[in-house]
Amino acid sequence: MEKFSIQNIEKISSLESELEVEKASDLFLKLRVLAKENESYKVLRKHLSKLIKDYEDKHWSNTEVISNEQIEKSDLAEKIVQAENEFYSKRKQIIREKLKDSGLNQSDLAKILGHRKGYISELINGIRPFSKDDLVIINRLFKIELELLIPTFIKEEQVIHIRKTLKSIPKNKIILSKHILN
Repeated sequence: MEKFSIQNIEKISSLESELEVEKASDLFLKLRVLAKENESYKVLRKHLSKLIKDYEDKHWSNTEVISNEQIEKSDLAEKIVQAENEFYSKRKQIIREKLKDSGLNQSDLAKILGHRKGYISELINGIRPFSKDDLVIINRLFKIELELLIPTFIKEEQVIHIRKTLKSIPKNKIILSKHILN
């Protein structure tokens, strides 16, 4: 399960990388709007705020030891989160257009998928991950290409492993594309 999926936030005790800080910061902002409707999001926002502050106090408070590599990692993390947000925003727009064209709304989709209205809002806004079944149903109902529904992001540690493995294979002729940053 995704570490920054809304149901896992309170289980996080610390942030371990620039990418995690970017994801936490992004989720903190997304929950701002939802917190107006649901008090439980305020608790999550407070927890995220503390996690972000603790990380920044530990890694960014002493400007004399901030390295170029640290800045590069931060910049890359920002690009990754921006690419993810662009994907989720586009997916949200496509789903909403298909719902409108079909004379349906998010509440109708929630009923079809067997979810409550607030939950479907979290899914569509990228705060919770859709299940594979939900995405397949949406694909079959609205004829939306799966590539537009399923994020094709690979976790950083998996990318490192794949690239290292590919280099070790004799006569290898394939490379892993940098899909999200192109």
